[in-house]
Amino acid sequence: MLVGCALLLTVFLFSNVVLAADKFAAVPEALQQMVNSSEIPGAAALVATKDKVLHLSAVGQSDLATGRKMKTDDVFWIASMSKPMTSVAVAMLADDGKLSFDDPIEKYLPEFRDLWVAGEQTAQQRVLVKAARPITLRDLMTHTSGLGEYRVTDPHWTLAAMIKVLAREPLRFQPGTRWTYSTAGMDMLGRVVEVVSGMPYDKFIQTRLFDTLGMKDTTFWISPAQEKRFVTPVISRAGKPQPTPIAYMYGGAVTDHERPPLGGAGLFSTAEDVAKFYQMMLNHGMANGRQILKPETVAEMTRKQTGDLKARAGMPWGLGFCVVEDPTEMASSKTLSPGTFGHGGAFGTQSWADPTRGIIYVLMISRDKLQPTPDDSAMRRAYQKAVAGALDEK
Repeated sequence: MLVGCALLLTVFLFSNVVLAADKFAAVPEALQQMVNSSEIPGAAALVATKDKVLHLSAVGQSDLATGRKMKTDDVFWIASMSKPMTSVAVAMLADDGKLSFDDPIEKYLPEFRDLWVAGEQTAQQRVLVKAARPITLRDLMTHTSGLGEYRVTDPHWTLAAMIKVLAREPLRFQPGTRWTYSTAGMDMLGRVVEVVSGMPYDKFIQTRLFDTLGMKDTTFWISPAQEKRFVTPVISRAGKPQPTPIAYMYGGAVTDHERPPLGGAGLFSTAEDVAKFYQMMLNHGMANGRQILKPETVAEMTRKQTGDLKARAGMPWGLGFCVVEDPTEMASSKTLSPGTFGHGGAFGTQSWADPTRGIIYVLMISRDKLQPTPDDSAMRRAYQKAVAGALDEK
């Protein structure tokens, strides 16, 4: 009897780190090796299907200063993983019949009428030419708008103010002719949501998406309670992880509600919350008995939209989602099926849904300047390889 109780206690204690079957034990083991080699202080990892979590684990530390252990419900800055969620907010309004993906943005943001495109430039002058056509919402969602980024001088700008600053700059190329990543363009979509819905962007996405999906820890501004679970971002210096600020906060605190709700990279979340979002997408827009998006809208968002334009290695763009077309072109994508969709974040977070295998992958780390890229980091490669090994077990 005592042996049985001891065994139950051991399983209970271990479940705080690995909540899945033993077949996924290699996942935290692989990430722990990254912790041991000082690549990262800690990580959380999740594997799910469209209706259940198969694996959830945490290793290492979430705060180097205090030595606090990483927990599976710790809160991370998910950076550009915000982009698909912002795009879904726009898609909801499309499903409501309030906008179309092919609407020109000047219909909602008149600041973007009569745009100019940067041409030849010397030290003394810059040639501008008229834009051949307006920017559309589809252009923004596929990073083919020609918009650049903006230099924020005030962390408390409103979205409306930031858009006015962005509209003053010439486009980098004619809309639709190239692919160039633009976080500012995705921030602009948040402002479109405000104009079309008549609600502040954060209120819209909270009530229409996060609350509906039960994403209780996803937010633009961390609460005091969540701050106790916030994973401190790090950067590697002299081979050791050291704390680093989040430049995208523009000098503001992660708890600062005066900071605008930036749809391009402003969200914080947990592994389980991110999984709920992708479960909705794998379920063709259905979650908790409600149709969040029309199935045909989900299909449109997760198919290749950028034609022959070159984006990332083996990955063209859907509407707000990166789409894996050729898994062989990036080492960390080799275990994914063509048609997998998702997005990574600047500090290494990753979220992908593979419709062919019916698997959702979520990796949460918080380290800046990953090489060669956040999407193809050693941490992600180790995670994907370990998950693939578990899934392929007979």
